[in-house]
Amino acid sequence: MSKQGLRQRRRRFLMVTAGVLGGVGVIAAAIPFISYMRPSERAKVTGGPVEVDLTKVRLGEQITVKWRGKPIWLLHRTPEMLANLEKLTPHLRDPDSKLDTQQPQYAKNAYRSIKDNYFVCIGICTHLGCIPTYRPDIAPPDLGPKWLGGYFCPCHGSRFDLAGRVYKGVPAPTNLVIPPYRFVSNTKVVVGDDPINAG
Repeated sequence: MSKQGLRQRRRRFLMVTAGVLGGVGVIAAAIPFISYMRPSERAKVTGGPVEVDLTKVRLGEQITVKWRGKPIWLLHRTPEMLANLEKLTPHLRDPDSKLDTQQPQYAKNAYRSIKDNYFVCIGICTHLGCIPTYRPDIAPPDLGPKWLGGYFCPCHGSRFDLAGRVYKGVPAPTNLVIPPYRFVSNTKVVVGDDPINAG
């Protein structure tokens, strides 16, 4: 092979090698930028709406999902649970949910919900931020004969009914908070998305 042919091969080899190394360098440089564009863990925690399928939530059952790092309860209330809510009015601190910051305007009703049978709330006690337990049992020995189902906070004894309304004489000052949410179908709810702003 002539010297000229060897030079051309060498030049071609060097150009291909330089191209490959340059390509690897571009990819290596791009990785941090691509990673930067993905949502961070913090962004996921403070994140967007969460869609929940309610078809697997049987009557009387409650599920918990996370939204913005907070537990969100979705309770499928029975007709008995709904009927018992009215009986509790005299025992509640704010049965009409007068404090506007406790719920969106569309959930400011007797059931504190868009659909009576589905209750959606942030599962954090309004006293010191503990997580109450779901106690659907009626008149258990530890909660007394007036207990018709609700939420009991084990930290300091606050009590809430199955609409998240706080009882009188407990440490929690206000009702449980209702997050923004909307139904996208009869069986799907989106937590963190307001029906008024959904278009």
